[in-house]
Formats: sequence, structure tokens, C-alpha cells
Amino acid sequence: MERFSEECLEVFLREQSQLFDEPVAETPEEAEAFLEDCMAVVLDSLEEVRDYLDEYGADVDGMTLGEIEDASEVFALPGGQYLVVEG
Repeated sequence: MERFSEECLEVFLREQSQLFDEPVAETPEEAEAFLEDCMAVVLDSLEEVRDYLDEYGADVDGMTLGEIEDASEVFALPGGQYLVVEG
């Protein structure tokens, strides 16, 4: 079971409205359980995010790295990593 960093959980709690119309979690514990249930991943670069999304069937051909970073399922983390949540 993957554990998400405190920073990752805080970003998800604060930014979850970019992907969901209503909050799916209100506490770090709920956020971690939700992220584990939907098999969210933390990746080290936008190139890895692009490869991950492509591997799972998202149409990322022709998308710039900026467009990938702006995708609703991609959450930029302060440490330079990216949380990807399948909505």
C-alpha cells in the first residue's frame, strides 16, 4: 500500500475541486484512503506523467507539457513531483 506524503495530501485536499464537483475528502486520512482506492500515483516529471497517461489510454498526442500540467487529473506538488488522480 502506497503512503502519500503529508504535502501530497494537503495539495489534494486544497485542490480537489479542479477534478471533482464536490469534495471527496475532508481530512488527510480520508484523502489518503481515497487516493489509495483510486490508485493515484506520484511521478517525478511531466514526461513521466505524459507516459503514464498515454499508457492508460489518455489521448496525450500533441499535448504540450504545459497542457499536461494543466490537466484536471494532474496536481503539481511543491517539491517538483506530480500527483495523478484518475477521476
